[in-house]
Amino acid sequence: MKKFTRIVPSTVSSTNVRGGPHGGGPSKYVHKITTLGLAAIALTLGAASGHGQTPKAPPAQPKAEGRSGQQPRSTSRRTQRVVPFPAVEVASPGGTVKFILASNAERLTWTVKLGDTTVIEPSLLKFLVDGYDLASGVIFQRTDRSEINETYPWHGVHRTATNRASVAVITFTNDLAMQPFTLEVRAFDDGVAYRFVVPGAENEARTPDEFSEFRVPSGATQWFHDLEGHYEAEYKQVRSDDVKPGQWGATPLTFELPGGAGYGVIAEANLVNYSGMALESDGRRGWVIGLGHRQPVNYPYELRYGRAEAKRLGRPAAVTGQITTPWRVVIAGRDLNAVVNSDIVPNLCPPADPKLFPEGMSTPWCTPGLTVWKYVDGGGANSLEVMQEFSRLGGQLGAKYHILEGFAYGWSDEQIKEYVEYSRQQGVRLVFWRHSRDLRTPEAREQFFSRLHRLGVAGAKIDFFDHEARENVDLYVALNRKAAEYQCVVDYHGANKPTGLLRTWPNEMLREAVRGMESRGVRQRARHETILPFTRYLAGPCDYTTMIFDSPERRADSTWAHQIAALATLQSPMLTIAAHPRTVLENPAVDVIKSIRPVWDETIVLPESRIGELSIFARRSGDRWMLAVMSAKLGTTLRVPLAFLGAGDYQATYVRDDKARPDAVSVDSGPAKRDDTLTIELAAGGGFIGRFSK
Repeated sequence: MKKFTRIVPSTVSSTNVRGGPHGGGPSKYVHKITTLGLAAIALTLGAASGHGQTPKAPPAQPKAEGRSGQQPRSTSRRTQRVVPFPAVEVASPGGTVKFILASNAERLTWTVKLGDTTVIEPSLLKFLVDGYDLASGVIFQRTDRSEINETYPWHGVHRTATNRASVAVITFTNDLAMQPFTLEVRAFDDGVAYRFVVPGAENEARTPDEFSEFRVPSGATQWFHDLEGHYEAEYKQVRSDDVKPGQWGATPLTFELPGGAGYGVIAEANLVNYSGMALESDGRRGWVIGLGHRQPVNYPYELRYGRAEAKRLGRPAAVTGQITTPWRVVIAGRDLNAVVNSDIVPNLCPPADPKLFPEGMSTPWCTPGLTVWKYVDGGGANSLEVMQEFSRLGGQLGAKYHILEGFAYGWSDEQIKEYVEYSRQQGVRLVFWRHSRDLRTPEAREQFFSRLHRLGVAGAKIDFFDHEARENVDLYVALNRKAAEYQCVVDYHGANKPTGLLRTWPNEMLREAVRGMESRGVRQRARHETILPFTRYLAGPCDYTTMIFDSPERRADSTWAHQIAALATLQSPMLTIAAHPRTVLENPAVDVIKSIRPVWDETIVLPESRIGELSIFARRSGDRWMLAVMSAKLGTTLRVPLAFLGAGDYQATYVRDDKARPDAVSVDSGPAKRDDTLTIELAAGGGFIGRFSK
């Protein structure tokens, strides 16, 4: 397979950005300003640290802060620019997390605190519109404050999401462009988010760009992957001080603070009408936002679409009317349980349109379920008869969906109707594959989804986006909307990461955006699968195509018990199984496997979990608990308290590593209660799963 080498400059400078002197990127001139600005910011942060907070007001009557709501007195442009404003501090409802905007009108700078711990060090905000950096040289106007307090149904690590945040809308005018804009900030007890909003005429087209920073503390350990395979790569583990300039990282990017003080995650939420965000290292512990046009050409895109198309998408995309950036998110928690249970990313997305989804997340044609897929693990010809058998076996497994590749769409209407009815009798709904290039026009989308609906097909698996340019982001929304009109679910492959929009589009059941079981090249499968719950899955549902038994090259260094535990750890509304259903039905642990849910009522990450080494998840569905353990270590013994169980007695079934061989499991059972401590012996790359039923 042909490989392409990208020439990466040794530092972020005017040689690796597009645009003129106003800042198509962080030019050498801007770096000089940045260096001076950080020194000034350090002083202003110290000066601002004693400023009190304006009392919070109810949402209906936001409190305005500033010079009695009036503009600063007009003297000259320069004196307006250099007038400092009070540092703006936005504390979360519980006071555990703070977003601090420093009082520097020359260069807006932000910091994130978790208690007394710094999660993001003073970092520059750099947001351009038509080449003008709106965050440089600002006139402060006012701060309006309010609060959010709501819950809503959810499909993921728990059944009910909590959205409780302190809100600040900070209004500025850029002095040079005389352009008003707002910096909207939300502080949650487990993180912060911000976005820029720039008003504009309805038909006015302008071009935004961003180079804002996320500066990670010295000594932090980071997990991220590059963009060579777009969002399908293995994760690096690198100290923040050792990340090289020009290194690209996909989001979510997770880091552990030095001294075990907690964790941070850099992510993106509510990506619509805009290009997607990745991160480029400045070599000084800073990650700089790089929108889709500035990201390096990835191998899958160049392979499928060619360099000419990549060049076309290498220009910043214009936005018509008001410019609203996606939310830039930092999740912050003292432990991995807080990070995994964070609802910040979906919280920042609007709820579903009741006209399309009158029952919201409970929409019956978007029901979560196990999913089978004949691709990774063989199973004969792609004939109607073989596919019917696959659906039959999937039904025995309890699967609700069966994903078929492109051949199925070519069958006649009568063949598809026959197959749909047969699968329905097995309790299985069908999902058909389609190339995204075939769905680029409204006419093509109408023809495709109307045919699926007419023939009773549940939805579509749409593939090969491979770029997060604005036009692809728009395409996801258009596909979701048309699919919803015809009550179809969608599964995106060759996609960028999700950004919480399952809340807006409950029919977008999952995205791939991961190096999954399709890849034979993951030699450290156990390590990979103990990183994913704390990185990629924090963005949202993922089509990893989980759990396999009879493919040693894909299972690599992980055991059968590890693979079963992965199915209970790597959750998604359409939980796709890589293994042929026959191998699952023949597994000694089939009864436990069939009781694994795609989504959960409650999740607890136990404190012994370590990214890339060990994950221990306790998950509840109704009154049943599952304990899933995946290890990337050599053989080890764990003692796990069962304190997560409810009161009373449970009947437990345990699936353990076979001591003699990795491609086998042992199954035993017995009573259990919350006062017990369970001893678990793990093989190298091993796993364990326990089911506790009343």
